Amino acid sequence: MRRLLALTFALVTLAAAPAVHAGVNPQIAGLQVALRAHGLYLAQIDGVAGPRTSAAVHAFQRRHRLPVGPATTRTRLALGPLGQPLFGTRLLRRGDFGWDVAVLQFLLTRRGVYSGALDGYMGKQTSAALRRYQKLMHLNVDAVVGPRTLSAIVRRDRVPVRVNRVVVVASVVRVVRVGDTLTAIAKSHGTTIAALARANHIDPTKPIIIGQRLRLPVATASLVSARVDVRSMLDTWSARLGVDQHLVRALAWMESGFQTRIVSDAGARGVLQTLPSTRQYVEDVLVGRKIPHTVDGDIEVGVLYLRHLLQVFHGNERLALAGWYQGELAVRQYGLYKVTKPFVANVLALRTRM
Repeated sequence: MRRLLALTFALVTLAAAPAVHAGVNPQIAGLQVALRAHGLYLAQIDGVAGPRTSAAVHAFQRRHRLPVGPATTRTRLALGPLGQPLFGTRLLRRGDFGWDVAVLQFLLTRRGVYSGALDGYMGKQTSAALRRYQKLMHLNVDAVVGPRTLSAIVRRDRVPVRVNRVVVVASVVRVVRVGDTLTAIAKSHGTTIAALARANHIDPTKPIIIGQRLRLPVATASLVSARVDVRSMLDTWSARLGVDQHLVRALAWMESGFQTRIVSDAGARGVLQTLPSTRQYVEDVLVGRKIPHTVDGDIEVGVLYLRHLLQVFHGNERLALAGWYQGELAVRQYGLYKVTKPFVANVLALRTRM
């Protein structure tokens, strides 16, 4: 199988997309998902290596004292479990977790067969979506991304499958107009004259010319604060309720990918995907009051319930997460179900990197 996969990769590379900064590159979607897990990319997962993605990459690299530039292997390793492996480098099946699964979810969403979270976890919903895709493409319906399914995806969606580093656009371009000055341009775009000069290799003491094309560095802060800061809300409730913030972040990521409007087939809602029955239990039994049906309220409900599970299982995080996934009573009676074990393992693995 490994030799067959290697041969398939070699063949489909010829059909891969051009330079990854041109248009939509699904591998970039994997990068965006990983950056969102670290609270740095809050825009749409679109697979476009634009200024928002660049700003998030550079902010992550500065935070971890890495060379600022392309998302190299070193950067992707620092991103943790969601930073690798790139799509097309392994066979994918249920229970897998990582960058490549996030890319697959992005592709399945674009094809209209998946509407769940972009969280990098190949659970039941992602596997079902893959089956739908395989049926549409007249492939073997096995919910596994093997050689034939991979080849079909790459041909249809032009996914580069041999990428050593992921290049992101570091700037946008502004054409100099009548009356423009470096001072005015820097002010209007939230940057500095020095940054403009460095980005364009020009002397800031000399006048700019009408029609000249200037690269505009992107201010990181202005880009990553455009959406609801889910991670900060999770941290706030973790601190208030005395639950480890890294565990809460990891659980929220596995449940929704920090998406606020996800609704499961069973009716679970919000960032932590709590069921209406769970909310009712939290409100009626645990706190004795109603909790607002808002993003903040949904997070409060989820963290309250997780705290309850940690208490009843005497701080055993593995059992508490299993209780979250399959139910407290089921864990007491039967232990961990087979399908529960990968979920628990992935949350605990992700916890160490969030």
